[in-house]
Amino acid sequence: MERVNDSNPGLPPTEVTVTGDTLLITLSGADRPGVSRTLFGALSGHDVLVVDVEQVVIRAQLILATLITASAGAAEDVLDVASATAHHVAHELGMEISVVRGESVDTDTSQDRVHVTLIGAPLRPASVSVIAGQIAAEEGNIDRIERLAAYPVTALELDVSGSNLERLRASLTEVAVTSGVDIAVQRSGLHRRAKRLVVLDVDSTLIQGEVIEDLAAFAGCQDEVAAMTAAAMRGELDFEQSLLQRVALLAGVDADAIEHVRERVQLAPGARTLVRTLRRLGYHCAIVSGGFTQITDRLVADLDIEYSIANTLEIADGKLTGKLTGAVVDRAAKAEALRRFARDAGVPLSQTVAIGDGANDLDMLDTAGLGIAFNAKPLVQDAADTSVNVPYLDAILFLLGISRDEIDAADSGEG
Repeated sequence: MERVNDSNPGLPPTEVTVTGDTLLITLSGADRPGVSRTLFGALSGHDVLVVDVEQVVIRAQLILATLITASAGAAEDVLDVASATAHHVAHELGMEISVVRGESVDTDTSQDRVHVTLIGAPLRPASVSVIAGQIAAEEGNIDRIERLAAYPVTALELDVSGSNLERLRASLTEVAVTSGVDIAVQRSGLHRRAKRLVVLDVDSTLIQGEVIEDLAAFAGCQDEVAAMTAAAMRGELDFEQSLLQRVALLAGVDADAIEHVRERVQLAPGARTLVRTLRRLGYHCAIVSGGFTQITDRLVADLDIEYSIANTLEIADGKLTGKLTGAVVDRAAKAEALRRFARDAGVPLSQTVAIGDGANDLDMLDTAGLGIAFNAKPLVQDAADTSVNVPYLDAILFLLGISRDEIDAADSGEG
């Protein structure tokens, strides 16, 4: 296979097919500056090509692996000489070395490649073993493992080749239930890093608890409203009708109660980090809520949210009337809001993410390119592309391939 040199079309084509033997050189030992420079500097004296490189540092211990092959027209013993050079480098650096000679490598990239993200709190060896075994059972090969986070959860990302995406997702979803680990399976490729609009539900997702239940406490009917809310979120009641019934129970409550509730709203752990990081990366952020603008408007201002939609409580003579103004933001309205926000932002639906927990989020999760159930009802977890069941909303970032180190570095850079 030939490929034109894209950086300088005037140069001759570059041969990229590997047809001869290869050497897999692996160095391991105490990390220090200059290991890569020393190894590749020594190998540069030989007529060889670098086919692949992987390097990882775990607690100051370095593992550096490189796959090399002979250049076209190189001497027959060039790999033997390169092997001897690598052993000399390892001796000089005081590191362990492994050199494995093999046949030509398969450079076919047409097979399915997927990212499998594991989130555990904690993540136990037995769970990793079961997950790896299931990947193997689906004919998948784990090509790379990278740690994305060590706190407050452990998150690993696995690059897997050779397995069918949908089949692997289905089998790992079953494993997730029994292993107590959140697992997301996504197709590899540029589109994964191009999800440019993130839409969040508010109650029990962006914030803790349900605002309408807190307001109901002022009307003396909190338990009744809470039971109706739970049933609606499980999909047992029509959302619009149940919302109107719950709001009707608020009739006569002093409007000042809204400010009392607003002051006590608590963001979900990691919510501020999630939105802040997404905004730094140029993502558009939106909230869609079956709750009330009297609460969401402040969240919009506080978190720098670009788009929002919610219901509005009607107020007359300083009292809640028990009614809403305008159309109800229900299940269908949430999905339509996502479509509208995406159009306004110039973002294809395939590059959107929706996050929610209740039955009224189902259409929105289905419409988005990636639908994430966050500490959601079973009905929602079954329907979503993936589920996150740890209490930290910023764990969503790991599903987008963003590491905790990158998040912390950005925070530190801005003080």
